[in-house]
Amino acid sequence: MIKRTLYFGNPAYLSTTQQQLEIKVLETGETKTVPIEDIGVLILDHWQITITQAVIARLLANNTALITCDNTHHPVGLLLNLDGHTLQSRIFQAQIEASEPLKKQLWQQTIIAKIQNQAANLGQQSATGNLFNAPDKLLLNYAKEVKSGDSENLEATAAGYYWKRVFPPFLNFSREREGFPPNNLLNYGYAILRAIVARSLVGSGILPTLGIHHRNQYNAYCLADDIMEPYRPYVDKVVCEIVGNNGQYLEMTPNMKKQLLAIPAMDVMIDEQTSPLMNAVQRTTASLAKCYEGKTRKILYPVL
Repeated sequence: MIKRTLYFGNPAYLSTTQQQLEIKVLETGETKTVPIEDIGVLILDHWQITITQAVIARLLANNTALITCDNTHHPVGLLLNLDGHTLQSRIFQAQIEASEPLKKQLWQQTIIAKIQNQAANLGQQSATGNLFNAPDKLLLNYAKEVKSGDSENLEATAAGYYWKRVFPPFLNFSREREGFPPNNLLNYGYAILRAIVARSLVGSGILPTLGIHHRNQYNAYCLADDIMEPYRPYVDKVVCEIVGNNGQYLEMTPNMKKQLLAIPAMDVMIDEQTSPLMNAVQRTTASLAKCYEGKTRKILYPVL
């Protein structure tokens, strides 16, 4: 069963009773309940939200990713469970002892999957009329040339080509975290995706801090940033749809946010099976744990 993503953008009081999240909407006095076991991601996006310690403890025990937003309505904090798997200690040790050749192979697989999905998304955005949505050929060629550890940094080469073409030319788009829209929409979608991946890593008994490529000493989620890479084009696809429907001058509207919050439930193809994105991420992180333990050498990634 896919876990639910709950978003709170108005004043509310969140408490718990009998394993239920009890939601009191302060503006109307209305009270609702949701089973805590059904919640995968919970987003707090208003200064006047009160959440009890009991709720936080039960959400984390359920391995729910708890996200807080700042005054610009962008995610700035992520709270996760510290004890997400019965064999956590064993998997931690295997992860710590993973060899450099293994990590380079895993990064190679990750970048190949990312570029292939970028190629597919670019082909879909470029298609017009009845033309076949063929993946971009140059990006597919880049994917074939990725070496162990992506030693030639084809990820960056592919990204430079991809970002110049994925949005309509009139946007003159440049991918920068603090850049002009639709960078804001991409940032928001990636933050949700990052929380999903971090949650799944914890659930698979893996430390989200120790990356296979990212090594920023100030980043607590280096591995989440690694593993989310092939999933980024799914966020890009949603943002492309938003841009297509709203034009050049974009501000985050409730409807746009609703579309981005639906990312965890997107249908993706993984291992020749259709699955909600959140479930696919769980399969990806479970396969990574097996790689660390020497049971396989391949990560399962989705195909766009």
